[in-house]
Amino acid sequence: MEIKKDKEQWAAFALLLVNLIYGASHVLAKGVMPVFLTPTVFILFRVIGAVVLFWMLIPFVKRARILRRDLLRLAACGLFGVTVNQLLFFHGLNASSPMNAGIIMALNPIMVAVLSFFWLKERLTKTQWIGISIGAFGAIALTTYGTKTVQAQLGDLFLLGNSLSYAVYLLLVKPLMQKYPPLVVITWVFTFGSLFLLAFPPLYGDLTQTNLHTIPWFIWIKIIYVVVGVTFLTYLLTVVGLKHVSSTVAAAFIYVQPIFVITFTFLFSKIGWSSDYTSFINSKTILLMSIIFIGIYLTSHRQANK
Repeated sequence: MEIKKDKEQWAAFALLLVNLIYGASHVLAKGVMPVFLTPTVFILFRVIGAVVLFWMLIPFVKRARILRRDLLRLAACGLFGVTVNQLLFFHGLNASSPMNAGIIMALNPIMVAVLSFFWLKERLTKTQWIGISIGAFGAIALTTYGTKTVQAQLGDLFLLGNSLSYAVYLLLVKPLMQKYPPLVVITWVFTFGSLFLLAFPPLYGDLTQTNLHTIPWFIWIKIIYVVVGVTFLTYLLTVVGLKHVSSTVAAAFIYVQPIFVITFTFLFSKIGWSSDYTSFINSKTILLMSIIFIGIYLTSHRQANK
C-alpha cells in the first residue's frame, strides 16, 4: 500500500513538472513563430526530434510485442495526441496569445469528464455538470470577448480543438499504459504521429520557404528546448504519470498551467527572453480565467478525491 502511494506521489510530481515545462513553452515558442519557423515546420522539428530520441531509448527497456489489435489504437493516439494536437496548438498559439493558450488548455479536465460520460459511460454528479457549464461559459466568453481580433478568435478556437484532441488522446492511451511499458507506447504514438504529419500537404510548401541559415543561436536554443523538453520529456512524463493515476486526475493537473504561463510571461519579458505579452493579462482575462478555474474545480473535484 505504501509503495502504491509513493508511486502515485511520483506520478503527481511528474505531471506537475509537465505543466511547468508547458507553461514556459507557451511564452518561448511564441517568439519562434512565425518569423523564423511556420507553425507546421516547427511541429515537424518537434515530432521528428522526439521520434529519434524515443527510438534511441528503446534498446534500454524491456522488449514488448505489440498485439495487432492494439496497433489501431496506437495509430489513433498518434493522430489525436501528436498530429492533430500539435497542429491545432501551434497554429492557435501563433494567432492568439500565450496567456489564452494556457487558460484554454486548462479546460482539458472538463473535456475529459464530458468524453468519459459519453464514451466510457462514467456517471457525472450534478456538481460536475454545473462545473462543466461554468467552464464552457468561461471558454466561450474568453474566445468571444477576451480577444480583440478575428485572427485571435480563430486562434482561440484552434486552441479549444487542441485541448479536445488531447482529451481524446488521454482516454485512448490509458488502456495501453496498463499493457505495455510507457516508453514503448509513446515511441509508437510518435512514430504514427510523424507519419500522419508527413502526409499533411501544407508542410512541404512551408518547408520550401524556410531558411535555416537566418535563424540566430538564441532561437535555436528555444527550438531545442521545445523539442527536448516540451515534446520528449513532457510526453514521457505524462505516460509515466498515467501508469499510476487516472486520465481525469492527470488532466486535473493542467489547471495549474495558466499560473505558470503568467509567471513566465512576466519573468521572460523582464530578462529579455521573449517579447512582452503582459498586455494580454488584464482584469477581463483574470475574471474569465477565474470563472474557468471554478468550472474546472467543480468538474474535477470528485474524481480527484476518489
